[in-house]
Amino acid sequence: MTRLQLLGLTVAAAFFATASVHAEGDKAAGRKLIYTCNGCHGVPGYANAYPNYPVPRIAGQNEQYIVNALHEYKSGERKHPTMMAQAQSLSDQDIQDIAAYLSSLAK
Repeated sequence: MTRLQLLGLTVAAAFFATASVHAEGDKAAGRKLIYTCNGCHGVPGYANAYPNYPVPRIAGQNEQYIVNALHEYKSGERKHPTMMAQAQSLSDQDIQDIAAYLSSLAK
């Protein structure tokens, strides 16, 4: 191989390695942060009074789904007054930690 081909392979490998890296959540920290989540999401069969709909269980949910949902509530892309207020109080690391913990639980 020529030097140019080796350089190209090295750059491509470095790009793919960094593209798949993301912040890891701390499950222990997430466990401490979810105490308010359990008030609604931890009660089997719980439904909101307004608007009236069943509250989903989030234990065992896909980690990336939780991260995306919380960021969407935080940005206002998803609309729900309680969830938007909760998400506003969370840092990006808090969201990662919460998602890591909740996704590790059995459904």
